[in-house]
Amino acid sequence: MKNKIKTHSGAKKRFKLTKSGKIKFRRTNRIHRLTQKATKRKRNSRANRYADKSNMAEIKLLLPYK
Repeated sequence: MKNKIKTHSGAKKRFKLTKSGKIKFRRTNRIHRLTQKATKRKRNSRANRYADKSNMAEIKLLLPYK
C-alpha cells in the first residue's frame, strides 16, 4: 500500500480549484494600510486571478487531492 501525500498547508489556504480545472487565487496587498494605496490599485486587485499554465503543474503537486 502506498503512502498518502500530504497537502501543502500554505497552498491549501491560497489556491482553489475551479470546476473547469483552473487554479484561482487572491491578489496580494488587500489586507491593511489601504488608505495610502491608489484606488485603481485596490480596484484592480479585487478581481479574481488565475494561475498561469506554466505554474499549474507545480501547484497541482502541492494540492494532490483537489
